[in-house]
Amino acid sequence: MSSGGWIVVLAVTLGYLLASLVIGVLSGRRISKGTEGYVAGDRGLGFISLYFIMGASIFSAFAFLGGPGWAYSRGAASFYILAYAAVGLTPWYFLAPKISRLGRERGYVTQAELFADRFQSKSLSAILAVISILGFLPYLTLQIKGAGYVFAVVTEGRIPVWAGALIAYGVVLIYVFKSGVMGVAWTNTMQGVFMLVLAWSLGLYLPAKLYGGVGPMFDQLADQVPELLRAPGLAADGSAWTWGGYSSAVAISTIGFSMWPHYFMRIFTARSERSLKQMVVFYPTFGIFLIPILFIGFCGVLRFPGVEPADTILPTILTSLDLPAVVIGLFCAGALAASMSTGDALLHASGSVLVRDLYRVLVRPDIDDAQQTRFIRILVVVIGAIAFYFAVASDLSLVLMLLLSYGFVAQIMPVFVVTFFWPRASRAGVVAGLVTGCLVTAIWNLWPELQWNEIHPGLWGLAAHIVVLFAVSKLTRPIDPVHTGPFLGT
Repeated sequence: MSSGGWIVVLAVTLGYLLASLVIGVLSGRRISKGTEGYVAGDRGLGFISLYFIMGASIFSAFAFLGGPGWAYSRGAASFYILAYAAVGLTPWYFLAPKISRLGRERGYVTQAELFADRFQSKSLSAILAVISILGFLPYLTLQIKGAGYVFAVVTEGRIPVWAGALIAYGVVLIYVFKSGVMGVAWTNTMQGVFMLVLAWSLGLYLPAKLYGGVGPMFDQLADQVPELLRAPGLAADGSAWTWGGYSSAVAISTIGFSMWPHYFMRIFTARSERSLKQMVVFYPTFGIFLIPILFIGFCGVLRFPGVEPADTILPTILTSLDLPAVVIGLFCAGALAASMSTGDALLHASGSVLVRDLYRVLVRPDIDDAQQTRFIRILVVVIGAIAFYFAVASDLSLVLMLLLSYGFVAQIMPVFVVTFFWPRASRAGVVAGLVTGCLVTAIWNLWPELQWNEIHPGLWGLAAHIVVLFAVSKLTRPIDPVHTGPFLGT
């Protein structure tokens, strides 16, 4: 990049942040002032808003920075992202309409409220709140770290990672604090369109610029580094990744995909059941944008060796080419959009979950609507500060951090299944299974020497979870059939 070009890039990036701030703040003007407005958007989101709030929330710094980073450093291993994104929301097509209907009838705005009501358990609500935060923090840290990477690279190190992350997430905090889920929805719509256009533009332009096209790029890679294109790709240490590691990464991500509490909460924001089904059917089209994103990572393998950390390969390539500074700024803004569009949803959900599912259930059952909204806003700031600390102090890979989160969130899937399909599931069985699954997942993460064939720790947790849930439920009393009827369709 030419001397002084970084100033233009920074100006364009800051201009994008300003546009996000204005849209985010103004979008909350027409919602009601209580928690139903702040958390669920008065249940008024249509198909377009749902499509972009889900698409942009899911494809984040992990996709725009971590995806190219994996393609660059681990090759075919990155294809696991395409595998799970194609089918991750399938359970919603069949059950989301029922969940939305129950939410309207019973006032649910969070995932834990549904499950705690089904099993008549305050402790289940609290446990799910803790699991949600354990999943959210690494995922939110990933987004903040990604934003910091963008600023550091485009300014050639003049703005350090911590300062860039602070600038980007200062903007996010303001509009989430002010507008709640509507701020998330409208900024995600803008960011989603922006990401789609930039991903395809960049993913096709870079192979043409550096290799003469996508086909010639892969021909050269196959000739010079064929091991990078052989499934299942490479492990983090550069050795061959095992099929067990690859398959379990796909499995845990697919299982956990539709269980993320901040995604799940979008079911309660839908205007209609038809809107939900349309979103699930069309959602995989958003995932197509991952293909050019991976092309970007492969572009850097031969032309930009030795980039560390690998997650910065996208901004590194951009700032190394003879591109107009304005164009580089737009692409860097796209990377920021990817980070912010997930980070804002996570911040909003974190505060909502802690107040609705933990504080209100265990500490202040009598807390009124206005107090809940005020406390959620305070916690949005607190959670943001904690994640920021981890972002500037941690050196974990962005994708590895995401997989760590999935291990805990996937433990919610058995609860989801028995809620609607197994009348015999008991309160004690669900709680015991959930606690066991999370403990086993944590133990396997803390002592990786326990791993066999690189199987993801979350799968061992799920196996233990299901056994304990089944055994304890068989030994304890199930919930009254009169209460479970609406959930089971009886």
